[in-house]
Amino acid sequence: DFQEILQSEVYVDLERLRILARHGVPNQLRSEVWKYLLGVQQADRSKELSLSKARREEYEQMDKEDIDTAKRIRGEVLRYQRRVPDVLQEKEYVNSFVNIILAYLNSNRDIEYSASLVSLCAPFIYVMDTECDAYFCFERMMQALEEHSSSFSLKEQVAYFMTLFRCSLPELCNYFEDEEVEILDWSTSWLQNLLSKELRFDNLVRLWDCYFAMSDPLTFHPFVCLSILLSVKEAVEDLEQSEIRTMLHRLPMLNMEM
Repeated sequence: DFQEILQSEVYVDLERLRILARHGVPNQLRSEVWKYLLGVQQADRSKELSLSKARREEYEQMDKEDIDTAKRIRGEVLRYQRRVPDVLQEKEYVNSFVNIILAYLNSNRDIEYSASLVSLCAPFIYVMDTECDAYFCFERMMQALEEHSSSFSLKEQVAYFMTLFRCSLPELCNYFEDEEVEILDWSTSWLQNLLSKELRFDNLVRLWDCYFAMSDPLTFHPFVCLSILLSVKEAVEDLEQSEIRTMLHRLPMLNMEM
């Protein structure tokens, strides 16, 4: 089980850890497991303490200053806290969002601030024991998203998803067209932000357990989006345009077992 793998003194069996994580990670172990799955913590434990110390020192020295962007982040965090009232409500979390996102942007000058960075960062702040660990896990995931978007533009991702949607769920697709619900209005965020804005928080971290355990989760992601549409299909077909949009931007609790 997880404890047996994580308590290994010499080497953490990442393959076994990935297999287990696909079925969900216990809340109290998620911090440690995600660090291994994302490659922040190395499987070889011989240099674990020195590497952890080096990470802390690197994070402490990062530039976390930008008054204008900090103000925008704080505003978006307040909106996020109203939207997701169950988690990250304490005031100190606001500073963690600001520090992590500014450290990331100041280290990646070609990337512009986007409000979606707050919802993408939130699970790491919630799960990790330290701000430093949250930063490096967030950075790893953002690197994966950037690499994927450099290979497949957002326009290509949306076009591919629209084709899958029409082929897999033609009735629902036609219903959206009849109700004038534009696929672009919601699918762009679903694809670009790994459902971090739309899923209930418990569902989101459960999905990311599975994603971080996979070698190529971003190829798998459009099919998860289709599966979600299938699961809400009956409920959606009873709704009108504005209600459909509301549901697609704030999904109900779902069964995320895979």
